[in-house]
Amino acid sequence: MFTLNNKIAVITGGGSGIGRAISQLFARQGAAVHIIDLDQQSAADTVTEIKAGGGTASFHPCDISKQADVKKVFESLHGLDILVNNAGIANIGKADTTKEEDFDKVVAVNIKGAYNCIHCAIPELRKKKGGIILNMASVAALSGIPDRFAYSTSKGAILAMTMSVAKDYIHENIRCNSVSPARVHTPFVDGFLSKNYPGKEAEMFEKLSKTQPIGRMAKPEEVAALALYLCSDEASFITGCDYPIDGGFVKLNN
Repeated sequence: MFTLNNKIAVITGGGSGIGRAISQLFARQGAAVHIIDLDQQSAADTVTEIKAGGGTASFHPCDISKQADVKKVFESLHGLDILVNNAGIANIGKADTTKEEDFDKVVAVNIKGAYNCIHCAIPELRKKKGGIILNMASVAALSGIPDRFAYSTSKGAILAMTMSVAKDYIHENIRCNSVSPARVHTPFVDGFLSKNYPGKEAEMFEKLSKTQPIGRMAKPEEVAALALYLCSDEASFITGCDYPIDGGFVKLNN
């Protein structure tokens, strides 16, 4: 079950965190993985690890906010079966404290970047007479999170984008779903804590962990496992759905 043999998968932001876990798992399950990332070192390291384990992977440096660059990457592929829109950036601030340039950057990467990849992927998926698009949303789109105005806005757009794509391409055998994680323990979290709470990293890590009713953050591998299911043939009856993976954050927080 859940094999991806002979599948070609593009994973944006696949060099680190959740994207890295997805890239590694998809490769282990038989997919040829193409990582799109701006961080060339982390992406190269992930590709090296995948190849060392007997998998197939390559890295494409690309700014997903630029459609012409994205188009070149997709046109260079020898087919496409799966697109995982995972790349994204965060921003701290409320509506009145978020700077215009920061808001624009979040929109450019999180919203326009996902659109650019979907726009360029659809013609390639059509050639295969179907395929899968999986978007990385967030509990920030489902529940209010303090000081995450721009990020929450962008992830709300991802949810709407997912439903729109699922509706528009259902008769072309193209499925589109999204995943909404709560906090996941990635290098980004560690960097965020060291930058914003020097000397109090452990204390703040514990505090953030306990915002999930289950009492901890998710592991990137747990999100990757859900992504694998949704991109596998076993999920062929699922489209237009969002899957919270949140340790009870949305439903159990009172």
